[in-house]
Amino acid sequence: MVFEKVCKILADQFGVAENSLNMDTAFIEDLGADSLDLVELMMSIEEEFDIGEIDEAEAASMKTIGDLVRRIGEDD
Repeated sequence: MVFEKVCKILADQFGVAENSLNMDTAFIEDLGADSLDLVELMMSIEEEFDIGEIDEAEAASMKTIGDLVRRIGEDD
């Protein structure tokens, strides 16, 4: 369920098909995200999952959808 919600957010933000995303999809290399995109993504994730603030260093360490899904799962 976390993966599906993350994919929906990414699909909306980056204009890609949800079914084209997988756990290995990289934000920068595959989706072409820049630093502003990543900030907006983290804000959307924080709001959607009510997980509090993801600090800048932690956000920078997340490179793929899988990294993000695992981070959200830690708060469940």
